[in-house]
Amino acid sequence: MTLSVIIITKNESTHIGGCLQSVAWADEIIVLDSGSVDNTVDLCRVVTDKVYSTDWQGFGIQKQRALDKATGDWVLSIDADEIVTPELKAEIQQAMQASDMNGFEIPRLSNYCGRAMRHGGWFPDYVLRLFRREFGEFTNHVVHERVLVDGHIGRLHTPFLHDAFVDFEEVLHKVNNYSTLGATVLYERGVRSSLPKAIMKGVWTFIRTYFLKAAFLDGQQGLMLAISNAEGAYYKYVKLWALQHLK
Repeated sequence: MTLSVIIITKNESTHIGGCLQSVAWADEIIVLDSGSVDNTVDLCRVVTDKVYSTDWQGFGIQKQRALDKATGDWVLSIDADEIVTPELKAEIQQAMQASDMNGFEIPRLSNYCGRAMRHGGWFPDYVLRLFRREFGEFTNHVVHERVLVDGHIGRLHTPFLHDAFVDFEEVLHKVNNYSTLGATVLYERGVRSSLPKAIMKGVWTFIRTYFLKAAFLDGQQGLMLAISNAEGAYYKYVKLWALQHLK
């Protein structure tokens, strides 16, 4: 059984080196870049000759474009800020021998500003990333895309290491970016917002993350996570409200 690894990138020079080295054992590595202005592409070409550039139309479309270039029996979709440990590598290779499974969910252990988060809804955070190429395809969602697999799906036990937020600058950048994308998606679905609704969404998100999902057990970073999650929810619905007025 052969394995294709697919990665989409844009300005990922901070993370991509470690990511690529962790999957260098795969039969094929495909990188689809969408306009990086740092040295991401150069770093990728050191490891693989299958580096392509294209425009950006959203996460789902971009990942499907990368999948369309894969030739392996199995595909591992990995983000640029994720790492496959030797233990996960061994489990992936064993899973690919399963004749009755067409896909596997893999847990993620995510790092938030220096701490591996085990609460707040961040762990085990199963994501469907390993699948038989002929039985999987991505949804075309702009954000929060997922793989649709025809057939039985199992679960692995060893997590990806996910360097979600290196520092608070990256937190602010991603909160801003994802809230904009989320507001656009909600608007296209016909969802509408108001300032009171945005405030309530933010408050509820903080309560759910910090108390109900026990982010307080992760110390200071747990509090920071709850606040940034709340900010993301608030900004998403404020931006949705702004979109309504612009339209």
